[in-house]
Amino acid sequence: MAKQQMRAPSIPGRAQASRRDRRGRGLRGPLLPPALPGALTRSERFDEHVRAAMARLARTWERQLNRVQVAVEQVPPSGAASWEDTAPLARAFPAADGLDARIVLYRAPIEARAVPGRDLGLLVLDVLVEEVAHLLGRAPEEIDPGYGR
Repeated sequence: MAKQQMRAPSIPGRAQASRRDRRGRGLRGPLLPPALPGALTRSERFDEHVRAAMARLARTWERQLNRVQVAVEQVPPSGAASWEDTAPLARAFPAADGLDARIVLYRAPIEARAVPGRDLGLLVLDVLVEEVAHLLGRAPEEIDPGYGR
């Protein structure tokens, strides 16, 4: 004989329990409140590093960086060029044809290059300093005296 599934009888006037509240512990919510740093995704944390690095550079180079856009992409649009040994970490595009200058940082190659346990923010800052130096035609050490430390 096939087993028959027994269903609990419904009691009039009593609301059915939600499937998410099977054991009476209440509805589930987020594990971390959104305001805590652990609630951010890897991509959001990376964006925060970029914002912090750009804010640091803007304190000194505000006028020169006023018309520079910074963007983050997951990976470069194509493989490494024939003269590049590895995937680029970022690219700078000078202002042209009415468009502002742009710096694009590539999240996956930067995260892959970062040393585990070290501050990813320092690598993001160094990459951004190199690209800003390229756009402004200056040495990276002139853009940020702490470059490369």
